[in-house]
Amino acid sequence: MNDAPSPSPDDPHAAFRDGYFQKWNYADRKRGRFSMYWFARRYYAALVRRYAPRDHGGLLEIGCGEGDLLGLLQDDFKAIGIDVGPEAVDLTRRAAPRAEVRLQSAEDLADFESGAFSAVVSLHVFEHLRDPAAAILDVSRLLKPGGLFLFATPQPDYAMRRFKDKANDAIGKDLTHINVQPPAVWRGWCDAAGLNVIRHFADGLWDVPYLPAVPTKLQFAVFGLPALAQVLTRTTLTPLSMGVNQIVIARKRQT
Repeated sequence: MNDAPSPSPDDPHAAFRDGYFQKWNYADRKRGRFSMYWFARRYYAALVRRYAPRDHGGLLEIGCGEGDLLGLLQDDFKAIGIDVGPEAVDLTRRAAPRAEVRLQSAEDLADFESGAFSAVVSLHVFEHLRDPAAAILDVSRLLKPGGLFLFATPQPDYAMRRFKDKANDAIGKDLTHINVQPPAVWRGWCDAAGLNVIRHFADGLWDVPYLPAVPTKLQFAVFGLPALAQVLTRTTLTPLSMGVNQIVIARKRQT
C-alpha cells in the first residue's frame, strides 16, 4: 500500500514537490548508466533531433524531471525546461547547465510568445493535467509552423494489461495519473489543436510480470526484447497494442 499523498484539488502540484522521484514508478525504476531509463532518454533525444526542424531554434521541455533529456539536447537547441517541482528544477539545473530552467506549470504557459519554439517535448506529464486538451492547444500556439510536439503518456488499452491488476500496475499505481486516455483521444486533441500526428506507437511490454507461472526475468527478456530493439535501432515500429506507454510525434500544420 502506498502512503504517498494523493493529488489535492486545492493544491494539484503538492504531490510533485517533496520526494516525487522516490514514489510510485520512480521508486522501483533504476536510472543509472545503461538502465532502461538511461537508454530511453537517449532514444527520445534521437527522435527529437530527427523530427524537429533543423534550425537550432527553441526547445521547451514540459516537465523536465531530473533533467537528463534536456542535458542531452541543450547543445542542439536554445533549451528551456519547466517543472512544478523545486527538486526537479534543482536536478535539471545540474544536469543541463546550459539550459534555462524555470519553476512553472504546464497549465500556465502564457508568458511564452506564440511561435517561440521549434520543438516541445513532454514525457509523462499530460496524464497528470486537469485539462490536457487545453494544454495541447497552448503547445500548438507556442510552436512555429512545422514545429515538433513529441510526448509520451500511458496506453491504458494495451493488450497484455488484461493480465495485470490495473489498480497497482505501472499505470494505475501512480495516484497523480488523473487523465489516462486511449490513443484516439490524444489524436483527436492534437488534430483539434492544428497538429498532424505523423507517428503514434508504443514503447513495449516492460511492466512485467504478466504471466504468474513464468519467471519475471524471463518475461522481461522475452517481452522486453522488441522494446530494446526499437530503442537501439531508434525506430518507431511497436504497435500501440504492444506497449505500456504511447508515444506521439506530431507536427504543427503549416499556415
